[in-house]
Amino acid sequence: QVQLVESGGGLVQPGGSLRLSCAASGNIFAIYDMGWFRQAPGKQRELVATITSAGTINYVDSVKGRFTISRDNAKNTVYLQMNSLKPEDTAVYYCNGDILSRAITRRLYWGQGTQVTVSS
Repeated sequence: QVQLVESGGGLVQPGGSLRLSCAASGNIFAIYDMGWFRQAPGKQRELVATITSAGTINYVDSVKGRFTISRDNAKNTVYLQMNSLKPEDTAVYYCNGDILSRAITRRLYWGQGTQVTVSS
């Protein structure tokens, strides 16, 4: 069994910062790409940022220069540092990971989501 658990969401004022964490645990053999997505009310889930196991990074244009994705492979954890937050960043943030389990099953796993609200 593999699980992804996010933490770090909350309420922050415009211009503020938050750091999200997503830890993978369980019967893991290897983790390939990891990423962050978000879903605002009434909108489709959208990609925020991805990072490969080699460290190649991709961001959606709307967060470039404000958000930073990173990962600690020893801890099976991916982070999202969010600075200069705007009200339009308000959403439920989900992490995912392309994971090969020790049962030799490889698929995309998702976390349960963490709410980020940017409001004064």
